[in-house]
Formats: sequence, structure tokens, C-alpha cells
Amino acid sequence: MNFQQLEYILAVHRHQHFGKAAESCHVTQATLSAMIIKLEEELGFSIFDRSHKPIKTTDQGLEVMEKARNILSLQRELIGIKETDSFMSGTIRIGIIPTIASSLLPIILPEIMKSYPDLKLIVNEITTEEIVHHLQMDKIDLGILATPLNEDTLEEYILYYEPMLVYGLDNSKKDYITSSEVKNKEIWLLEEGHCFRNQAITICELQEKKVDESKLRLEANSFETLINITDQFGGLTLLPELYCLQLPEQRKRKLSPFKKPIPVREISIVSYRQVVNPKTIQTLSTLIKELVTPRLSVSNYQNKDLDIIGI
Repeated sequence: MNFQQLEYILAVHRHQHFGKAAESCHVTQATLSAMIIKLEEELGFSIFDRSHKPIKTTDQGLEVMEKARNILSLQRELIGIKETDSFMSGTIRIGIIPTIASSLLPIILPEIMKSYPDLKLIVNEITTEEIVHHLQMDKIDLGILATPLNEDTLEEYILYYEPMLVYGLDNSKKDYITSSEVKNKEIWLLEEGHCFRNQAITICELQEKKVDESKLRLEANSFETLINITDQFGGLTLLPELYCLQLPEQRKRKLSPFKKPIPVREISIVSYRQVVNPKTIQTLSTLIKELVTPRLSVSNYQNKDLDIIGI
């Protein structure tokens, strides 16, 4: 048994296809299949049920996958001890939720690529549910999303707290707004599947029944759509502060902060059982904090003034 065999079985488990697994590992299918068969003979049982299309991992095989991930994780940690100067090199696969991606990536990606030219990033915009699944299946290395997730197998590293703002009111008339003032208004929401939708419902004290009974029910897939609909039909919507920084001045005049304690969402980097070198995560976290925190009004508040909204 060797590390390469463990990489091969994880690849087949991930792709559910020997050919695609071999391609991802940059070997021939014959080589990959032979190495896996050799491992199965050594273990004394089949890891994969080849009669299924797509390939299915057996119950014993699933136990092997869990141990294989742990072994390879320890291997990476040991390599990390030796290669202290190269922990910000190689390839890192990152999943990020859409409600963060559009505002965060333009801020952090140029600086990351400039500071670490030997680092290759593969970034996918996917949902929270997909990030959790992809981390556990070793399809991505890190996730950037709203937390807490309450997943025992995942490690969370808090990056920043992002205030939520109300869009649709003339902010020259009032310094702030309360949730009680919002709950009786028409509220435009993102479609189901976005954790930001759930947070908006919580903040505005909305009932799903009221949402369902609206004469015009629109569930948007972007903040831009929410803003346009609010401008056209009135009502209100909620937006994260980092996204609001890119709005034109005319639209910024329609933004209102909440009264303290202000509702915020917790944004974190998430990993699966330290598959990624902890030094890499720490370096990325520090860089993101330094780039983002000064842009947010949350730096003007104390912790007691913040209301962290769950997902």
C-alpha cells in the first residue's frame, strides 16, 4: 500500500468513473486500475462495485475513503513541516458562495496572485450545501461562506463580520432603521438555496406564509436584480455592506443601516479536517482580513453592538 494508491481510489470515488479519475491523476486508466486492484487484493475486499454505472463505492470502501483522507492529510502536514518556504505554492481549489463572490473576489484575487506568484487558484462559485459536500468529497480544498455551519468535520476560520443594510429608503430622513419598521414592508428576497435569504427573513421577522401570499412573488438570483426590482416596484431589500461599496452614489443614498445591535453575517474560510496546510489558511485569512476589514463599518463597533445572524 502507498500514498499513490490512496490518491487513485479517492479520485475514482470523487469522479465515479475510472477514465475520468485516471485523467485527473495524469496516468493511464490501465495503470490506475491495476494499482487499485492491487490494493483491493492486499485488503481482501472490493473497494468499488464495478457493475454499477456510474461506479459505486462499497460500504467497506467508504470506510477506506475516510481513512485514506486522514492518511493523506497527515502526509500533507508532514510535507508542510519540511517545505516551510513553499506553503503558498501549488494549487488550491476554493468554493465560494455567490453572495460573497461578486464583492470579495475583485478585492482579494489581485493581491493574492501578486503576492504569491507560485500559487494557482481554482475558484468555483457554488452554494453552501455544495461547498460542504465538495469539501467532504475532496473536490475542493477550502470554502469561503457564511458561518457557523455546525459541522463537526469542518474547521472554521472567521475572516470578518459583514453588516447588512436596508435598500429602498431615503437615508437623508433617518440615521438608522429597526427590524420592526421593516417587517410590515414588501421585502424582496433571493431565491431559496441562498443562506442570505434565510438571514434576511430572520432579520425582518418575516413569516414564510406572508412571503408566499405576496401579489408579486419574485425570487432573485442576484443582488442586482433585487435592487432593480426595488427601484421599479418599491418595497425594500437587504444587501451585504461589501457589495454596497460598489454601488453608484444615487443608489447609496437609498441605503440605511440598522439600529444597534446591528445584524451581521459571519464570513469564514472553511476546511475539511486540515487537508490544507494550516500555515496556508492562516496566511490567506490574514491577507483577506487586512484587505476587507478597513472597508467595513463594523470596525467602528464593539462586539456587543453586533448581532450575528445564523444561516
